[in-house]
Amino acid sequence: MIPGFIPSPSISSFSLGPVTIHIYALCLLAGIAAAWVIGSRRWTARGGSTENFETILLWAIPVGIVGARFYHVMTHLGDYFGPSANQHWWAIWEGGIAIYGAIGFGALAAFLVARRHRVAFAALADALAPGIAVGQALGRFGNWFNQELYGLPTQLPWGLEIDPAHRVPGFENYATFHPTFLYESVWNLLVAGVLLWADRRFRLGRGKVFALYVALYGFGRTFTESLRTDYSYDVFGPLRFNAGVALLICLVGIAALVLLVRLRPGRESVVDPTFETNLSLLVDVASSDESIEPSVETADDPAKPGSD
Repeated sequence: MIPGFIPSPSISSFSLGPVTIHIYALCLLAGIAAAWVIGSRRWTARGGSTENFETILLWAIPVGIVGARFYHVMTHLGDYFGPSANQHWWAIWEGGIAIYGAIGFGALAAFLVARRHRVAFAALADALAPGIAVGQALGRFGNWFNQELYGLPTQLPWGLEIDPAHRVPGFENYATFHPTFLYESVWNLLVAGVLLWADRRFRLGRGKVFALYVALYGFGRTFTESLRTDYSYDVFGPLRFNAGVALLICLVGIAALVLLVRLRPGRESVVDPTFETNLSLLVDVASSDESIEPSVETADDPAKPGSD
C-alpha cells in the first residue's frame, strides 16, 4: 500500500465450501437490486402495478445480461475467435460484459413485454432511469475489486494503486492510476440526482427522463472511456471505440430529449391501463356495496299468546 493513494482490495473473490463467490458479481447484484427498488417505487407512484413491473423486469434482466456479454464479445472478437484467442465466448464467469449491450437488449425485451401487457413503455423507462444510474454506480465497484479498467497513470492524491500483476502492458513501471471506476460511480450518482430533481421540477414524462439519462450518462462516459488504458480494437480518430459510442449515445439522448419536449409535452395520465381498469372495477364494487342499506323492520311484532 502506498501512503496517500487509494488502495486496491487484496481479494476479488472468496469461497463458501466448493463455491467461489466473485465480489464483482455481488456488486452487479447490488446494482440490480437498487435499480429494482428505486424503479418499483417510482413506477407505483406513477400509477403502475407491481405485478406488471416485476413481470417486465424478470424478462429484461436476463436478456440484458445476455446482451451485455454479446456486445463485449462482438467488440473483442480477437480475444475469442482470433488465432491467439485464449478465452471462451460462452464463459461469462471469466469476465467480459458491457453496459451498452445490457441497456440495449434489456430495453428491447422490456419494450416487447410492456407492449404485450399494454404498459406505457416510455413511462416505465422514465421510472427506471434514476435507479439504473444508481445501479451502475454500485456495479462499477466491481472493477475496483478486480483491479481493472482503470485510467492513465497519475500522481494525484486520489490516484488508485494497482498491483504489478494487474498493470496493463506498457504501464508496468507505474504504480498509481486514475480511478475511473470512482469517477464514473460519482458521475452516475450525480446523474441520478439530476434526474430526480428534473422529474419533480418539470414533471417530465413520455420518455424524457430516460432521454436525459442517456444524454448525461453518455457525456460522462465519453471522458472516463478516454482515460482508460485497457486495449481498444477500434478507434475513431483520437477516440477509443467505446468513447466514440458514448459520444454518439450522448448526442442521441440530446436529440431525443429536444424532440420529446417539442412533440410530446407533459406526461402520461395513465401508464398501466390494465391496472387502472382493475382498480376502477374494485372502486365501483366498493361503491355499490356502500350504497346498499339493510332494510329495518319498524312495525311492532304482534303480541304472542301467553306473553305478559
